[in-house]
Amino acid sequence: MEIKMKLAAAAISIFIISGCSNNKTEPVQSMDHTTEGQNKGETDHSMIEGHMSHDQVVSLNDSTGKNELKIPSLLKSEKDEEGIVYTVRAEKGKTEIFDGVESDTYGYNGSFLGPMLRFEKGETVKIKTVNELDEETTFHWHGLEVAGDVDGGPHDALKPGEEKIIEFKVDQEASTLWFHPHPMGKTAEQVYNGLAGLIYISDNNSERLELPDEYGENDIPLIFQDRTFDEQKQLNYNAAKNEDGTIGDTLLVNGTLNPKLTVNKEKVRLRLLNGSNARNFTFKLNTGNSFVQIATDGGFLNEPVTLNEITLTPSERAEIIIDFSKIQTDDDLALINEEESVLLPFEVSNKSASTSKTPVEMNDFSLTEEEQDLPVTKTIELFGMMDMVTINGKKFDPKRIDFTQQQGVTEVWEIYNKPDMMGGMIHPFHIHGTQFKILSRDGAEPPENERGWKDSISIKPDERVKIAIQFKHKGVYMFHCHILEHEDNGMMGQVKIE
Repeated sequence: MEIKMKLAAAAISIFIISGCSNNKTEPVQSMDHTTEGQNKGETDHSMIEGHMSHDQVVSLNDSTGKNELKIPSLLKSEKDEEGIVYTVRAEKGKTEIFDGVESDTYGYNGSFLGPMLRFEKGETVKIKTVNELDEETTFHWHGLEVAGDVDGGPHDALKPGEEKIIEFKVDQEASTLWFHPHPMGKTAEQVYNGLAGLIYISDNNSERLELPDEYGENDIPLIFQDRTFDEQKQLNYNAAKNEDGTIGDTLLVNGTLNPKLTVNKEKVRLRLLNGSNARNFTFKLNTGNSFVQIATDGGFLNEPVTLNEITLTPSERAEIIIDFSKIQTDDDLALINEEESVLLPFEVSNKSASTSKTPVEMNDFSLTEEEQDLPVTKTIELFGMMDMVTINGKKFDPKRIDFTQQQGVTEVWEIYNKPDMMGGMIHPFHIHGTQFKILSRDGAEPPENERGWKDSISIKPDERVKIAIQFKHKGVYMFHCHILEHEDNGMMGQVKIE
């Protein structure tokens, strides 16, 4: 596959990507790419100022496949004398992302990213969270249905050296969730520096389905994050930061630079997480082969949906299955994006492994007539760009409750993405503490692969989306755009569940 030169040492080459969030990074220098006729260190000042376009973002460099994909470790559960099952620490560290070069990073229970936590439906989980950073942070359990005082929003900040014990019962179906920080005005930088980890929930149904479930073998977590490194090959958020969403030219998958994934000739389950600050990812195979999606953010679809590509905005997840025993190609096999940038090359061994079948029926998710007939009770208008983003014309105020809702009562929210003078951009919209159902997109049924539980949803400019939403627990919860710089800039509100 042709490998494109995408980023100069200082001047940024911009490529149009349809359907992706807007951005222009600052001209932070990349060590590995130099435009002909330009020396490293020279700056194209015409590209420094201003916002280029809602549809233009920096292209990703191809993965060379040099490094085998790192698999997050599984954090073992061990009860101590206090009944604590897990301890999760936010830490500073140094990580060798480029060979021989250490960069300052953040991580959970390590220097970069975090371990995977596995929960069983019905179990009670007790976690000690510890802040070992030099700044405030929180521990937000993205997608978990928990009480407001456990959720880890900006009200729950831990100061440096502080710790907090939280406890909750897992009362939702099998799914792939994640955890990350959510401090006031600092979420984007802390996630960028490496604070993110995965949560797997399993239940009787997931075990019955006999899907690929050998962690790290045929059940693979994939955290996709784009970053920009300076000329010293360091993560430098302040240099890369863009108020409209920070986007980089270098892809890390599970924190691995230039990754590849070695698989057997079998069905392999990929759990995709868009963990980026702002970039949207469209995933497809370079051979044009199809795959099947089996799960959304919060659980299994009723039946597998065959796709040739899938787009995830920041914080969205999807589980897909690729049957590597049926892909015949003489070319290199890889997961690519809509620009055909190589995201993750695959090396298929000659070894044949399991011959499992993808189940025809996986779940009993449904929209009831009652839910479909409910009137809209809450309307949300997303608007703006850069640091002028708002929800319903307002910026976030931690002392203001925007909505109230009764515990256990289903309501219909309508979310509208109001275009701006440049046409607008996609906003990924996330609601804390619950999973919701998509009723409609501009009055039409959602596509088949969105007919499942969701906690984040992509909303295009001038699009209206209706969702049916119920909260199982009481408390105050955030709702916000998951472009992290937009969140930090106040594109966030609060709902109180009574």
